[in-house]
Amino acid sequence: MKIKRILFLFILVLVANDLMAQKGLLEILDEEQQDLPQYTLATFKATRISYGHSIETRKKGILEVSVANRFWNTPSLYSQSFGADKMNARIALEYGISDRFSIGFGGSTWDGLFDGYLKYRLVRQRNDTEGSPFSITLFQNASYYSEGITAPNMEDSFSGRLSFTSQALVARKFTPDFSFQIAPTFVHKGMRYSEEDPMNHFAIGFGGRYKLGGHLSLVSEYYTVFNPKKSYDTYGPFSIGLNWELGDVMLQFMLTNASHIVEDAFITGTNYNFNFKNPNLNFGFNATYVIHFNRKLKGLKQVNK
Repeated sequence: MKIKRILFLFILVLVANDLMAQKGLLEILDEEQQDLPQYTLATFKATRISYGHSIETRKKGILEVSVANRFWNTPSLYSQSFGADKMNARIALEYGISDRFSIGFGGSTWDGLFDGYLKYRLVRQRNDTEGSPFSITLFQNASYYSEGITAPNMEDSFSGRLSFTSQALVARKFTPDFSFQIAPTFVHKGMRYSEEDPMNHFAIGFGGRYKLGGHLSLVSEYYTVFNPKKSYDTYGPFSIGLNWELGDVMLQFMLTNASHIVEDAFITGTNYNFNFKNPNLNFGFNATYVIHFNRKLKGLKQVNK
């Protein structure tokens, strides 16, 4: 009996020591977890809200392949009776150099624009009280106009065909369902059709996302230009649409008055107001697919371990 009591007490002491050790480890892990920055994730689920860029950048080793389309009808008597009269399509690639820095390239069919851009995640929103209450991403775009120039008074040169767009994308995820972004913007147009048109434009963009449930979100964007072109009327681009997440695929559907897809073009050169008359209303469709180049590397490391 004494031996059994001694064994029971010995086991009881071991269990108590083990529980105390586990409690100590949990307290240490909790303290370490509190010291780690609690960054806000997925302010927007895509690198674009609808037609404009969001604060999101691609993670390191991820390639994004996207196809954007705009369809619209014309009020001409020679319009097609089925489908769309005109279409603009853009194919683009974006690659994550690091988790905070990505580069992209693309080309558009209807307006003959080829563009490249850089995005850097400067500040990330944090959920704790010590960090930043919002995120900031810097965006720099350059585009090249490849179509022929028909205006006789316009000088044709390589530098004149270039345009540049600089943005500071500032966003906050207010709730798990609602995010909002503002985008102070500077656009330099290398080409203008009239001397009275400014070459430098200042604009600001607004964009929002509201999660409807599951993998579906309602999104909207609007840009206003403070010093628009004077030789012809332009309007602020506006869009409203739905984003649908399907694993590594993002589908974006929108109604918009912007026919252009590249920043300097749709911000300063949207020719029609948003309404339900042709050609003012465009249907937009974006499809984005991401390829993870670093998955195999992670798998090899796990196997080697």
